Amino acid sequence: MNYVNRDDTTARYARCIEVSKRVSWDIDKDIIRGRKFDTGQKYLPDGLSQVEAMSSLSKDEKRFLSQIQGRTYANVFGLVERFINAKILEVGQDHVFGDQVAMEAVVRFSNEELKHQELFRRIEGMCAEAMPEGYSFVPDPNEVAAVVMTKSTWGILALTLDIELFTQTHYRESIEHNESLSPLYKDVFLHHWKEECQHAVIDELEWVRHNDKLTAEERDQGVSDFIDLVAAVDGILQAQAASDAKYFAANCGRQMMAEEVASVEQAVLEAYRWQYIFSGAQHPHFGEVLGSMITPAQGERIQSALASLN
Repeated sequence: MNYVNRDDTTARYARCIEVSKRVSWDIDKDIIRGRKFDTGQKYLPDGLSQVEAMSSLSKDEKRFLSQIQGRTYANVFGLVERFINAKILEVGQDHVFGDQVAMEAVVRFSNEELKHQELFRRIEGMCAEAMPEGYSFVPDPNEVAAVVMTKSTWGILALTLDIELFTQTHYRESIEHNESLSPLYKDVFLHHWKEECQHAVIDELEWVRHNDKLTAEERDQGVSDFIDLVAAVDGILQAQAASDAKYFAANCGRQMMAEEVASVEQAVLEAYRWQYIFSGAQHPHFGEVLGSMITPAQGERIQSALASLN
């Protein structure tokens, strides 16, 4: 049984358009407003960075590590939005000579994703001004997007909805009411969240619409591709955790033994896996939509793949 009521799809696209118009924002006027990042404040909240569990670090070191993770957090969103935009533009072609309400919703989605990418490029530049030299964001967004786009549409849309949903959860549960964070950083993700809310609806509609057209064999390939994409994300996180731990060790203000650097790297990797994989995979709505499409055996394959990352 399809998760989405087919008779309601145009109305749901129309609501996305209405919300998009109502919450539209400008990078300089509504977010940056002439401000700079203050390194006396945390960027990423403890619920996401998990720095409070790193008992060997001082308060100042935990704050610095939250800033590194916050910088990476923004860069990761800039990366994933590269392939999300490419895929939504591709699947949106189905609406060109069809439902023009859906077409407008998809076009607005794409324009907002382009704005988000610009925002995260700006944030990276501002972080570079505030923080010590030597930080590196390891993956190349264009190269990653090119690889992702070789996978099936089903697998890519599954990953996309996963990402859009955890974006909302992260903001509502960890960022929105946290008064210890940089106000500028909070505003970045407040405005990002405002537009990602309707993106998640469109992702779901497009995924279900695409799923309706597939054979059982094609859907099974989609499951395999989703598993492959999650593994690829984990590979990126491993490389970035190593880079961020090295940058932290070089700039934390004291000499760190190799064992402690390795411990920080592992803790950062665990935080990144929670942020970018498990918080989305465990999202109730994602499980509900996914479960409406797949067989129990396919669900077990996905769960086994996730368990292998622990």
